[in-house]
Amino acid sequence: MSTQTRKERERAERHRRIIDTARELAESQGWEAVTVRKLADRIEYSQPVLYSHFAGKSAIVTAVAEQGFAELAAALRAAHAGAETPAGALESVARAYLDFADANPALYDAMFLMKTELVFGPEAPQALRDGFGELERLFRPFVDEPDLGARTEVAWSSIHGMATLARGGRLMPQLREARLRILVDEWLAGVGAAERG
Repeated sequence: MSTQTRKERERAERHRRIIDTARELAESQGWEAVTVRKLADRIEYSQPVLYSHFAGKSAIVTAVAEQGFAELAAALRAAHAGAETPAGALESVARAYLDFADANPALYDAMFLMKTELVFGPEAPQALRDGFGELERLFRPFVDEPDLGARTEVAWSSIHGMATLARGGRLMPQLREARLRILVDEWLAGVGAAERG
């Protein structure tokens, strides 16, 4: 192995370790606890080493968020693959989305609530496009192509709202299944109305 290859591998490992440590710290103590100084102490690198990878906390949060979008896309893809019908996929994917938000509160905050350098839309990083593509794929059997993007954004907004309100303690936990059932019924009614209109 060449010296250059070894250095590149070591740099990539440091980069990953910084992201993983930031995420672990955020999940256990909240994002306020994630500072460059604390990360440097935890992973036993100097602050200049961290700054050689990331310009600051916002860049670290961005990297964590991008990792989260890749994980969310994989969870949605698996949920979709396990469904037997397109309607079943709506429920399965919605449940997987809510479960992901519940299981990864700090990661979800990084993805959707914190200031990052991520760009959404056609210029978004691949992980974001993959996640949106999984949601879009849900509605493809029901919606004509011109309406697909808007339908997906509305559906995403509704499931995100449920996840955010539930995580903030603004929704009754015992109604989670009823909310999910109503949401899927509304999605199905909406795509049925679109087909009739």
